[in-house]
Amino acid sequence: MLKDKDSAAIVAVRDLARAHDFYGGKLGLERVSGDDNVAQYKTGNTVVVVYKSDHAGTNQANAVVWGAGDEIDAIVADLRSKGVAFEHYPETGMDYRDGIHSSGGFKAVWFKDPDGNILHINSM
Repeated sequence: MLKDKDSAAIVAVRDLARAHDFYGGKLGLERVSGDDNVAQYKTGNTVVVVYKSDHAGTNQANAVVWGAGDEIDAIVADLRSKGVAFEHYPETGMDYRDGIHSSGGFKAVWFKDPDGNILHINSM
């Protein structure tokens, strides 16, 4: 039943205006709908939904992942130029340079939105 249905990432935030500055401004996603409590941002053929919640930022795992393929270096450089700070997770055992974890041709970055939600980009 669900195999033919689209899905969307959903992320809790405390402040929609601040979230818009991040998701719309820094990440460059187009807001396609929303109101005072929820907003949808187009990303590829899907959307990221952000909604107001007192529980924003309490997830300790990835909230959203993007596959960037061979564009990952350019995307990371662009995000860095907009002030996005990248996380370093030494426990992955991966090499780490300029915000990018790498191993055997695979590359990955993690960063947080203003509420502490963990966002992820990889080279897949």
